[in-house]
Amino acid sequence: MNYEFDWSSIPGALPFLWEGMKVSLEITVTAVVFGIVWGTLLAMMRLSSIKPLGWAAAAYVNLFRAIPLVMVLLWFFLIVPQFLKGAFNLDPNTDVRFTSAMIGFALFESAYYSEIIRAGIQSVPKGQVSAASALGMTYAQAMRLVVLPQAFRNMVPLLLTQAIVLFQDTSLVYVSALADFFGAAYKVGDRDGRLVELLLFAGAVYFILCFAASQLVRRYQKKLNAHVAH
Repeated sequence: MNYEFDWSSIPGALPFLWEGMKVSLEITVTAVVFGIVWGTLLAMMRLSSIKPLGWAAAAYVNLFRAIPLVMVLLWFFLIVPQFLKGAFNLDPNTDVRFTSAMIGFALFESAYYSEIIRAGIQSVPKGQVSAASALGMTYAQAMRLVVLPQAFRNMVPLLLTQAIVLFQDTSLVYVSALADFFGAAYKVGDRDGRLVELLLFAGAVYFILCFAASQLVRRYQKKLNAHVAH
């Protein structure tokens, strides 16, 4: 028996799918911003001469890198809502799934951004720090004014690539029944009995967006390499 494709459900579902896409993008942007900020601090802690800071940062990074993302999201879906409702005396019926998903993604991604940023910092010649110290800068000033600007310039392609991976991973919020783009497509397909069509459509959208973004990153990488070569 041949399956007959019917794509008629998609046009009417576009507004609902767009709402799901906004959820995916908001989670992505929040996790990227928080991940870079917290990841930078973690990287600096790991490179610090203060041993306890290095150990704490290493433990954090290794913990989150050793656990599957879907399990982290599931834990935060079960734990964070209860914590937030208790800490802020929220109505038991308050929906905090979106908040818990953002917290889970942000904390998880910061571990990966930390390793990217640490490698970027280590790629800057140590002579830069020595020169900054000779000019009277403290370690923090040298990092903020000399090392990090150079490191981030080198790391931009990797940071953007990780953001693309993060956008793809947002589909895992289905474990909390949150209506991101993938979740919205699944709900529409299940409702209309056209699950195959909606999932194929969602997959095509993910592919187009991520492929286009990866091509832009590749172009930027080539321009960066050409600039360094000159």
